[in-house]
Amino acid sequence: MKKILLFAALSLSLVACKSNKSADVSNYQVKEADVSFTLQYLASDELEGRDSNSKGIEKAANYLEEILKKANVKPYFSTYKDTLSNYENSFNVVGYIEGTDPKLKNEFVILGAHYDHIGITEKGFEGDYINNGANDNASGTTVLAEVAKYLGKAKNNKRSILVVFFSAEEKGLLGSKHLAKKLKQKNINVYSMLNFEMVGVPMNYDFKLFLTGYTKSNMAAKLNEYAGGTLIGMSDGAEKYNLFKASDNYPFYEEFKIPAHTVSAFDFSNFDFYHHPKDEFQVMDTKFMTTVAQEMLPVVSKMINAETKEIKMN
Repeated sequence: MKKILLFAALSLSLVACKSNKSADVSNYQVKEADVSFTLQYLASDELEGRDSNSKGIEKAANYLEEILKKANVKPYFSTYKDTLSNYENSFNVVGYIEGTDPKLKNEFVILGAHYDHIGITEKGFEGDYINNGANDNASGTTVLAEVAKYLGKAKNNKRSILVVFFSAEEKGLLGSKHLAKKLKQKNINVYSMLNFEMVGVPMNYDFKLFLTGYTKSNMAAKLNEYAGGTLIGMSDGAEKYNLFKASDNYPFYEEFKIPAHTVSAFDFSNFDFYHHPKDEFQVMDTKFMTTVAQEMLPVVSKMINAETKEIKMN
């Protein structure tokens, strides 16, 4: 009987080790096929450019909700869809992974990307009037979805995580403004916010992504430390046009005065189809996106699991 029990215990231990290994960041592989599948759907004509308060964006929201469900990421509110208070018939999709540390789980890291775009417009191009928004911002949404899949499987986050797909960014950051205000009213302890925006094609730099508001905090330095190399840099274009205020990180900086930044690979020099019908799946670099998602996994994990609030405002 003892031998049987010992064998059973050893078998369970091996299964547990195998399970933990499969969720370990060093063994987890983001698949380009998954990146392509999600990106192609979000940028498809079926979704009609994902304009806020449209049937197309509702289909996108349902799709993202299913990704979170399959990844075992729970809804933060009563449902995944959190209806905006500042724009009609639109909603953020908000997932939640509770932290594992008794103390640190009361601190939140917010990971975001806006999934809306500008829809169908009168000014078309070569008979195409649908602005599919593959780079802006189906690309950031897709990369965040892959990060969420890993985090939902690993469940090794000491801090709590909100995974947020924002709506109505194109209407004036309305989705992020709604959520930032709502969390502030709930007195949520937010440690940091990292937003993914336009990561569909590589830049002509010796780093993959730039960080908006580069000098406002030490986030770039810490993310590179976590990456073990120069993953993040500064874009002169982003600084010149103050892109720090142009995406969904900014309302969280305003409300909480925390390190809240966007990572992006669009700096006005490497992509010609901003808010243009040619911003389509076919011109995206899914291999690059897969690499970005893969390299962000340990970076995000180390940020979430740091023993202290290492990322600070300057």
